[in-house]
Amino acid sequence: MGTVLPFPAKATGGQIGFSRFELNRIVDLYGRMVAAGLWKDYAIALEPGAAAFWAFRRTAESPEYRIEKRPSLNGRQGMWALIGEAGQVLRRGPELGSVLAPIERRLMKLVAG
Repeated sequence: MGTVLPFPAKATGGQIGFSRFELNRIVDLYGRMVAAGLWKDYAIALEPGAAAFWAFRRTAESPEYRIEKRPSLNGRQGMWALIGEAGQVLRRGPELGSVLAPIERRLMKLVAG
C-alpha cells in the first residue's frame, strides 16, 4: 500500500483581508465622499500582517486617509486604525464604525452646511 502523508498545516501569519461587511462599509463611505467631490481614487493593499484601504483626493497625491485592519493588535489597541495624510494615527479601535466616525462627521457637516 501507499504511504499516508499528513495534510500540510496552514501557514502562520496568512494574508489579511476585509470581510464582505467591512468592505461594503468602507466602499459605501468612499462612494459618498466621491459624490461630495472630496475623493477621486482609492487603493487596496493586502499584506501578510495587515489590510489597508487608501483614499486619495487626486490620483497623483499621497492618500488623505488610510484605513488599516491589523488583527494582531485586536487585544491591545484595537485592530482598526484611521491614519492621516502625514502618517499620524487619528483614531484606533476594535470597531470599524467608531474608527470611520471622524470621516462621516466631516461628510455630514458638508452635506448639512
